[in-house]
Amino acid sequence: MSPAPDSARGPLRAVVRAGVAAAAVGLGCAAYGAGWEVRAFVLREAEVPVLPPGAKPLRVLHLSDLHLTPAQGRKRAWLRDLASTKPDLVIGTGDFLAHRDAVGPVLEALDGLLDSPGVFVLGSNDYFAPTGRNPVKYLLPDDGQRHTTSPKLPWPDLVAGFTARGWRDLTNRHDRLRIGETEIAFAGVDDPHLGYDDLAAVAGPAPAKADLRIGVAHAPYLRVLDQFTRDGYDLLIAGHTHGGQLCLPRSRAIVTNCDLDRARAKGLHRHPADSPPDDPAGAWMHVSAGLGTSPYVPIRFCCRPEATLLTLVAR
Repeated sequence: MSPAPDSARGPLRAVVRAGVAAAAVGLGCAAYGAGWEVRAFVLREAEVPVLPPGAKPLRVLHLSDLHLTPAQGRKRAWLRDLASTKPDLVIGTGDFLAHRDAVGPVLEALDGLLDSPGVFVLGSNDYFAPTGRNPVKYLLPDDGQRHTTSPKLPWPDLVAGFTARGWRDLTNRHDRLRIGETEIAFAGVDDPHLGYDDLAAVAGPAPAKADLRIGVAHAPYLRVLDQFTRDGYDLLIAGHTHGGQLCLPRSRAIVTNCDLDRARAKGLHRHPADSPPDDPAGAWMHVSAGLGTSPYVPIRFCCRPEATLLTLVAR
């Protein structure tokens, strides 16, 4: 085979250089995401005007998607330090576990927070052990397949550990708590991503005499958000999305792993999306980007792992 003529070697070298540069950038991003950002935990803060006029502010810590394994010492230490925030209420939106031996480490890491009033729901990764999967499928449209044949995790032990310390299980049920002078009504559902949500069980107008009404779910599917909003809940709390996990610059999510739009993959928003802040027919919604990942895809990019301290203030 004769060598390429000199006139063709220049463009060929340019293509090779571009390929090498692209590969180097890709490897650098992967090293950054897996080596630093996935452990760069951050406590975010937001203010939500949902309390009645004259009510004292409430500090609510939203935790989601820990995906904890016993080996994650840095994450466990960071979680223990969150007790210093002294929240008035903790809301956990599922996917606490990522290993069959993780119940003890989760309870130990949250020990200080379990002294605070709390409510929680579970997610799919609390029920079933994570398995290795093609990560490219995460970026494709949802095919409806759910991995419910994976080994089961000891989620009843986790629920028992939480409820023994006073946290309320909101799995397809209502509950109420008085925090200081504020009466809060809750409605929660089991994981919508698995189709375990029983919306009929929590349907109906939110209690009008409560000072605040909160709807809680692991995954922010529109059918759940829409029902909670129609029923008059003031604040909707969810996780599941990981904020996109692998995002474009400026934290622009590529996917949400549910039917929520990408612009609201994490953070504080309105629902419906176009409802103004003072519209009584709408609700505030907070979606957490969560603190973990699948053990098989331990990488984040432009989407740091997070917990959020929500300060609820008067409307």
